[in-house]
Amino acid sequence: MVAFSISRHDMIDVVELSDGTTWRIWPADVPATLRWLPTTELEIAHSSDELCSHVLINREDNSRVRVIPANETWPVQAVRRVLEKGKT
Repeated sequence: MVAFSISRHDMIDVVELSDGTTWRIWPADVPATLRWLPTTELEIAHSSDELCSHVLINREDNSRVRVIPANETWPVQAVRRVLEKGKT
């Protein structure tokens, strides 16, 4: 897989990668992104998650962060359903 670096991460829930794509980070996964540096190498992979179409994978520690394209918003009813079930 191709690795991308972080071009911008000045909004807590949005990250722009070196390929120009921007991703909205699932709220429960934001804390994992606080350790990211501009040199952090990330891979993009498709996800079968109910709410998140992709994951960003940190090559250094293999951690995964659930994301959707930044121009999309979380479907409110689906998010409520997931949170009510206690999934994060």
